[in-house]
Amino acid sequence: MEKSRVIQTADAPAAIGPYSQAIVHGGIAYTAGQIALDPASGELVDGSVAEQTERVLRNLDGVLRVAGGSLATVLKTTVYLRDMNDFAEMNEAYGRHFGDHRPARTTLQAGRLPRDVAVEIDAIAAVARDS
Repeated sequence: MEKSRVIQTADAPAAIGPYSQAIVHGGIAYTAGQIALDPASGELVDGSVAEQTERVLRNLDGVLRVAGGSLATVLKTTVYLRDMNDFAEMNEAYGRHFGDHRPARTTLQAGRLPRDVAVEIDAIAAVARDS
């Protein structure tokens, strides 16, 4: 049976609990949800939903690049919003990062997100298989 690989990078906030930034198994990366934390400072990006979404997607891309993929190899995302009224603003920033690539997506309004952020996103992506 193929082994799973734990992904850890300084290009995204460190896991602050008993979980990994991502796990790769069988050429697929499963990421933990990312919020708008600056990986260098550990500080929350205080700004608009668009600014938070931008930081979240940069964090996800950092994790995926270490795993052997990128936002361009994402198959599916799950977007958690504090308020569904923020959908259009999140969607505009999201679209800028994904361009013509259109992974499957589920978006839902969450009762409360970590650190009371406006948006959290996780991803499933195709990545290079381990040899």
